[in-house]
Amino acid sequence: MHSSTLFITLAAALGFVSAAPTDNIYNPTKTYSSPRTTHTVVAGRGGRLIFDPDNIVAEVGSIVEFHFTPRNHSVVESSFSNPCQPKDANSFFSGFFPVSEGQSAEVFQIEVKDTRPIWFYCAQNNGAHCQSGMTGVVNQNFDNQAFSLRAHKELAAKVQGPSGVQANIQGGWRIPNPNPLGGF
Repeated sequence: MHSSTLFITLAAALGFVSAAPTDNIYNPTKTYSSPRTTHTVVAGRGGRLIFDPDNIVAEVGSIVEFHFTPRNHSVVESSFSNPCQPKDANSFFSGFFPVSEGQSAEVFQIEVKDTRPIWFYCAQNNGAHCQSGMTGVVNQNFDNQAFSLRAHKELAAKVQGPSGVQANIQGGWRIPNPNPLGGF
């Protein structure tokens, strides 16, 4: 018996192997032959109203994983021209992550499906997080400064009223934090 087959058989017998999920909690769009890159973004690092980093360059097929720190943050997809509001009915929304200390026991992941910019913000209205600069982008077009993260933050600062949310968690996956000792 091949050593990897023996290991899998032994692991299954001891209960260390679980079946792949059958629901929509985690459902990447395709299978990759090599590991994909995961980009970690921390919401509220150091008690500040920021995503760190707030400007991510990611290849198609990459995963962007949001970690949440105290107090209560979220991540919602928006458009460049309408910050602090969901882009459309299909925009991703993590739900809120109320954290009293340390970091959340769960993370929210999205998959980068194409090279278009993905604009996002925190929808927490207590403190107007989006309007205070808690916005970010995946795959900004660096050749067009009129559509830069800086310009997006300036637009967000002018938004009057509350930030918008979706009715449900959607467009990504809430999963157990794969690195709970990450020190965020």
